[in-house]
Amino acid sequence: NEPMDVAYPDADSPGVLLKLGQAVEGGVGPDGDIVAFSVLCPHKGWYLSYNGEDRTFNCPGHHSRFDAEAGGQQVWGHATNNLPQFVLRVDGAGDIYAEGVDELIYGRLSNTL
Repeated sequence: NEPMDVAYPDADSPGVLLKLGQAVEGGVGPDGDIVAFSVLCPHKGWYLSYNGEDRTFNCPGHHSRFDAEAGGQQVWGHATNNLPQFVLRVDGAGDIYAEGVDELIYGRLSNTL
């Protein structure tokens, strides 16, 4: 499945929605495999690229790397925080909604509007 571009809590906070194919931390949906993350590196705000082969987010700036299967845990690089994961909810019709974030999104004093 291809990553889907999303934004939360507003258009200035880009993210990506993923269906990983196996149940993971923070995953929703019938298989517990749907997750979403900010794509702004928590170190300096560079846009991250997603590598579907090893399911990591990678920063072109200082080479931080984050594991999508482990809740956005940092596995390498200069970042000092994990990648912010969006808290998701699936309604009865199967629509997916973001309702929060587990870490502070880069460049913000607060994740609330």
